[in-house]
Amino acid sequence: MRSASDPMPMHRQDWLLLFVLSVLWGGSFFFNGVALRELPPLTVALARVGLGAMCLLMVIRPLGGSLPRRAADWLPFAIMGLVNNVVPFTLFLIAQTVISSGLASVLNATTPLFAVLVMASAGEERLTGRRIAGVLIGIGGVALLRAPGLSASDQMLGMVLCLAAALSYGFAGYWGRRALKGVPPITSATGQLICSTPVMAIAAAFIDRPWTLPVPGLATWVALAGLGTLCTALAYILFFRILNRSGAVNVVLVTLLIPVTTILLGVFILNEPFTANEIAGALVIAASLLVIDGRVLGWARERLARA
Repeated sequence: MRSASDPMPMHRQDWLLLFVLSVLWGGSFFFNGVALRELPPLTVALARVGLGAMCLLMVIRPLGGSLPRRAADWLPFAIMGLVNNVVPFTLFLIAQTVISSGLASVLNATTPLFAVLVMASAGEERLTGRRIAGVLIGIGGVALLRAPGLSASDQMLGMVLCLAAALSYGFAGYWGRRALKGVPPITSATGQLICSTPVMAIAAAFIDRPWTLPVPGLATWVALAGLGTLCTALAYILFFRILNRSGAVNVVLVTLLIPVTTILLGVFILNEPFTANEIAGALVIAASLLVIDGRVLGWARERLARA
């Protein structure tokens, strides 16, 4: 019998959603790189959360969602917006001004490890050796995927910022599971982005003064649109749906898949070569997901016991 602190298995329907989410968030690293050529980090983060909030406000009613009416009920969304949007978006964008998008995605893949540790520290899920092993195997697979692109010259500050962002995502998974459990995904996604927008607006106004910046080119506008609509509005609806059904640790497994889907998109859309490192890394990541999920291992043990 499963206890309340046992790790939650991934719901079968959420594996497909997790893959789609990895495509959407994998695109964010590309869009970030394009937008940062002409705009400073805080302005890009503001555009992302602001546009995402506007998109979701237009569809929340048709999708059956609603927003809190009392001021006190906004607190869980405000905290979620801080740890899931404001802090990690800002840190990753600043980091990508000094390190490559590839290295940033590798460091982003440490999120499940932080989520496992946060959930265990809070007593929400037991710290199992299988899960720790699976996450570490997955991180190794991501590093193998990106090994040719890693360089000793990458600056330490950017790496530390990425790890801090991944830790913030780990806390976000815990907070979302604890404080927003049972809340419709569209409501959670819209509420956190509404709370994030004024915070980013104040930060950008003081530091970037975006009204003084030159008008960006078409490529930057397209990148901002992609960040706000696909990588934020749509992605967070999927994120909260998976979080509600499969738990915090499972939803952040998406960070292990992001480099894989990014490479696959390059292969099938841009006709980029598929290297031996990428094949090996993808297989290692697939193995790590099977270890974390546990169902295949359980099935194998049952077959051996019957033999």
